[in-house]
Amino acid sequence: EQGIISKEDYKQIDRGLGEILEEIESGIFKLDGDDEDIHMAIEGRLTQKIGDAGKRLHTARSRNDQVALDFRLFVQNNTKKIANLILENIETFITVARDNSSVLLPGMTHLQHAQPINFGYHMMAYASMFKRDYERFISSYNRNNYSPIGCAALAGTSHPLDRNITANKLGFKEPTLNCLDTVSDRDFALEILFNISTMIMHISRLSEELVLWSSSEFRFITLSDRHATGSSIMPQKKNPDIPELLRGKTGRVNGNLVSLLTVMKGLPLAYNKDMQEDKEGVFDSVKTALLSLQVLNEMIQDMTINIDNMNKACMIGHLSATDLADYLVKEAGIPFRDAYHITGNVVNLAEDKGIDISELSLEDLQSIDSRIGEGVISLLDNRVSMNARNSEGGTSTVRTIEQIDKLSRWLNEQKDK
Repeated sequence: EQGIISKEDYKQIDRGLGEILEEIESGIFKLDGDDEDIHMAIEGRLTQKIGDAGKRLHTARSRNDQVALDFRLFVQNNTKKIANLILENIETFITVARDNSSVLLPGMTHLQHAQPINFGYHMMAYASMFKRDYERFISSYNRNNYSPIGCAALAGTSHPLDRNITANKLGFKEPTLNCLDTVSDRDFALEILFNISTMIMHISRLSEELVLWSSSEFRFITLSDRHATGSSIMPQKKNPDIPELLRGKTGRVNGNLVSLLTVMKGLPLAYNKDMQEDKEGVFDSVKTALLSLQVLNEMIQDMTINIDNMNKACMIGHLSATDLADYLVKEAGIPFRDAYHITGNVVNLAEDKGIDISELSLEDLQSIDSRIGEGVISLLDNRVSMNARNSEGGTSTVRTIEQIDKLSRWLNEQKDK
């Protein structure tokens, strides 16, 4: 279109490259040890096929902008793939959350029982993390949606290129702004590595909880046989292999991020051979991300939730103690710090009796402080306690359903884009 090569040469080059692509895909294409790299190998094979027209292939091009283009296309395409898989996982979280928005679960801090929540609320916490992950990937996609081709080695070219044409044909928004920056830029690669590391960290946190929850000490969930294995020597064992493997991927992808950051930190402009180290870690992290998201989605769909065991666990740790303190503040007008100490004494009494605070009688409670009235008894019920946390973003079933509906609307908006 710009008259840089003739239409006849263009037709021959286009035909020849198509034939070479078929050779590569069929495994016929042979790399010659004398060729410096894949670019020179393809140009050499093209020249063998079509003659001197093949020597015009590299006109107004450099391997620097070609590599930047190919790598950016790889990152952009896989950014979209990962983002779509994240949406699928969010949909699964929403489904599980909606089905279990009334199922009691001990909420924890420091891995100690703290307050009663519902299992759906817990799943929505991970759905919220994944929403942020999705937004990071989409933000990176939009920020990096600029074409490097036409930048040549570092300073552009004297040939009359229209970089907007090539940007449009390649699916980019527009050309990059500065050629010197473009051929030396690997921010787009660092971004996908960071985004994957953050996402895998979230997967690792969930995997850790699945490992705990599937243990004999918790038994909150049962993993499907597809996602657990037996022991080679102990026939009674059912090991949570898949969540352990997912958890273990975190160090790998974090290492890939740190590796590329270290490669890039001291490079002068523009291109340097150090940058050949940019691809292997990205390829590995992308593959790991795609596989991890697929496996996680299947595992969450297939696991069994053991409601009775969660209910029993809620009777350990005096989960409604905060409700007693709040009652003393609101109904008896007691300063919170005093209410805090009164509640501590009530907890000690329950411990001495070997029961949960919710199982104490009114007589027991009033033996600690006579200002405790009959109305507190119902408030100490774990389900009442869970539903009492009705502020926006809270754990009550009503608020959990509200969060589910809001995220469902957002999810549908993303699918429609």
